Amino acid sequence: MRRRWTADKIAHFLREAERDLAKGLTVSDICRKHGISQSMYYRWRQKRDPDKPDTDRRCRELELEVDRLKKLVAELLLDKQMLQDIAKKSGKPGPAASGRRLLGRALWDLATADLSPPGTVSLGAAIPAQAPG
Repeated sequence: MRRRWTADKIAHFLREAERDLAKGLTVSDICRKHGISQSMYYRWRQKRDPDKPDTDRRCRELELEVDRLKKLVAELLLDKQMLQDIAKKSGKPGPAASGRRLLGRALWDLATADLSPPGTVSLGAAIPAQAPG
């Protein structure tokens, strides 16, 4: 009965075969021990070098990473577009135009509401509303 070797088992076999070859065993001895032909061993070794990473797995991992990064970029572009639309509607330069964060700008607006600009003195309290005479 013929058994099917998985990619992990083949990679494990090739690493083990390299260790056995370093000990002085021959390829025919290794293949006889595991019950495979020499041509199969050489074919596997050519396809899946144990020193090189599995290119298929690496490719899948990179594709997943690219998909994840594309989603992040799409979300950021959507956020940017929404902020630009809000800035157009309000007529004031938005946080993207001024370089400040949204929260910092909102806090600044609240802190400076009903206050005169820095470095100026309010004369409204010093001058009476009605002048005598």
